[in-house]
Amino acid sequence: MFYLTPRKEISLFFTISIPIISILLTIIFGFFIFSILGYDPGKALYHFFISPLSRLDKIADLFVKACPLLIIGTGLVLCFRANIWNIGAEGQLIMGAVFSGGLALSFSETQSVWLLPAMAIFSFIGGALWALFPALLKIKLRTNEILVTLMLTYVASLFLDWLVRGPWRSPTSFGFPLTKYYPDVALISKIYFPGIGNISQLHWGVFIAILICLLCWFAMEKTVFGFQIKLIGDSPQALRFSGFNESKTTITLFIISGGLAGLAGMIEVSANIGQLQPNISFGYGFTAIIVAFLARLNPAAVIISGLLIALIEVGGDSAQIALAIPKVVTGVFKGILLFFLLAGETLTKYEIGFNYNQKSSLND
Repeated sequence: MFYLTPRKEISLFFTISIPIISILLTIIFGFFIFSILGYDPGKALYHFFISPLSRLDKIADLFVKACPLLIIGTGLVLCFRANIWNIGAEGQLIMGAVFSGGLALSFSETQSVWLLPAMAIFSFIGGALWALFPALLKIKLRTNEILVTLMLTYVASLFLDWLVRGPWRSPTSFGFPLTKYYPDVALISKIYFPGIGNISQLHWGVFIAILICLLCWFAMEKTVFGFQIKLIGDSPQALRFSGFNESKTTITLFIISGGLAGLAGMIEVSANIGQLQPNISFGYGFTAIIVAFLARLNPAAVIISGLLIALIEVGGDSAQIALAIPKVVTGVFKGILLFFLLAGETLTKYEIGFNYNQKSSLND
């Protein structure tokens, strides 16, 4: 039998070498997989890792893809660091988009510049309310927040589907489940660089996402609230002895995490879609869970891990288009990469030990 024990000290060597080894192992396995299936492994790996970084507009697309992951992942880091398992960020993202979308559609003729900030506030409220339900159930009834947040995700998805097929469906959508387009003032504008112009789909929401990561890092490391988060995660009993209210802290973290997921939903729709439809997210709420753990529950490191996951997603799309590789194959490769990365993170934090005595006692 083997077991894992936390390392007393994580050396700089492990911190640097383990991610590199994980990527090298992925490349080796990917080489064999693509070769066996009859694809050129060199070209496939090029499209996964090099092509998304080969041009300025592609790098911009990488940041656009990572934008919702950064925002949601940061909120999840705060929860996970406190041992609060909010798994329903996908549903909170949807409800944030619904709340902000409802406001945009209600003022479809307005030209007020205050509509977009109001939508951001409404999206935060929508996501926060959807996270508040499992928070109250956890505190009052001791329910499992993993199950409640996960089930509410499907409720939110079905609610959005009903809205776009029913009361909010546009009369000019030719029967498709689409709402009217948002007014221009409800759209997040693309970034214009003097002398260059617009770089692909890069928008101002990307800078908001990075700012959120940095602000949450500051809150975690430099404020009393950050100390509370660490304390409730390490020792809830010590938190109570310190005079802090565990229930209040739990509710606050759920509200912040859900609100940030809702804000990500509003940014994703207003910047890239411009209207509500049944599928406004590509699993960002679930993928952000991986982002949070790859960042080692550090809000600043979410920027790096979010871009890495975005690289995998964009690279997979590039390989599918350029080499006609089936989506299931690129999905397997992305899964292998994530497996080695997460396994590497586990080995960085824990030592593997073997219990030989247990085997001998069984023989006796």
